[in-house]
Amino acid sequence: MDLIVVLLIVACGVGFTSVFKDTLPASQRKHLKNLWFFHIVFGLYYCFFVQGDAIGYWRIAQEMTSEDFYKFINEQKGTYFLFAVNYFPAKLLGLSYLSGTMLYTLLGFIGLSYFYVIAYQTVPSNPKYGNYQLFPLVFFMPNLHFWSCGVGKDTLLFLCIGMFAYGLLLPAKRIFLLLFALALSYYIRPHITLFLLVAFGLSYVFSSKVSGAKRVMLSVILIGIGIAILPSVMEFAKIEETTIDSFEQFSEKKADLLSRASSGSRIDISSYPFPLKVFTFLFRPLFFDINGIPAAIASFENLMLLVITVNIFKNKPVQMFKAAPFVIKGLVIFLIIGTLAFSQSLGNLGIMIRMRNMFLPGLLIFILWSFSYQQRNHKRIKF
Repeated sequence: MDLIVVLLIVACGVGFTSVFKDTLPASQRKHLKNLWFFHIVFGLYYCFFVQGDAIGYWRIAQEMTSEDFYKFINEQKGTYFLFAVNYFPAKLLGLSYLSGTMLYTLLGFIGLSYFYVIAYQTVPSNPKYGNYQLFPLVFFMPNLHFWSCGVGKDTLLFLCIGMFAYGLLLPAKRIFLLLFALALSYYIRPHITLFLLVAFGLSYVFSSKVSGAKRVMLSVILIGIGIAILPSVMEFAKIEETTIDSFEQFSEKKADLLSRASSGSRIDISSYPFPLKVFTFLFRPLFFDINGIPAAIASFENLMLLVITVNIFKNKPVQMFKAAPFVIKGLVIFLIIGTLAFSQSLGNLGIMIRMRNMFLPGLLIFILWSFSYQQRNHKRIKF
């Protein structure tokens, strides 16, 4: 049964690339398919070699009762809501953890595909760094895939953010995607929904390429929704970190399934100055933080990001931001808001890099835009 389900999921991933047949040329859809198979590798690795919250999210859902489901779907957000979401495939369909992980792997890939299309449509030329064309190379960063394939809130939020940004490229035609992304993210982590609304509302305010009436209308709508959900966000923020602990009291025998990140990646940021906290969130672990193969891979990626980001900041980043399309502006503001919020509170490198993954596509797309902006007057490279 598992083999059949996994094969169906693989086929769905391949088929999903055809959704963009009117948007992407055949060569780009081929790259997207390669990205899907690359993504699958990380899904399988996550399933068999990573133990943590993901397996608990699935197995607890397998043992839930219908009463638990109705309680969680109607009254709860965050972890409880995720249990309710997983109730359908885990309990009613009886899918195994392997099948569940591959299902989430597909959802993460869908989110990644939306970011891919955003980059293709908004960046006018394919920039180079040294001898390497950056697109689609930056989308093959291992950690971008690793943290968007596991059973959990991070994968679903990654999907929501990609879906929301993609929907705003043509908001009138993709209103369903926008509403679905906002609703799902709201029930998973309301503060992320608030970040999205504020970020893209401000993006409309700052975008001179959008007509005045449309700019005012959409910014008012997005920021207005953000203000409306603010009380719920504040209430949720007080209970999110204790959600898993409180559920363990309800089901003690499952507590060992919800293990937190290992203490080996804990750091004390309380004495760090503000700039170092921001640097830590965006660019660590680096080589002095290595405590295993995953950290070593992350260190190479972060060093590359750091070098490229420094290059951008040396070449009028404010001017490049002002010239960017509003969707890229929104992703950058979303990155800034997320960085300011999480860099001040997280004290574990593993959790930092996991949380950063929601904001990483915005940084990557802005990198593509910035290098394209610098180079397009000298040499145009067709995608």
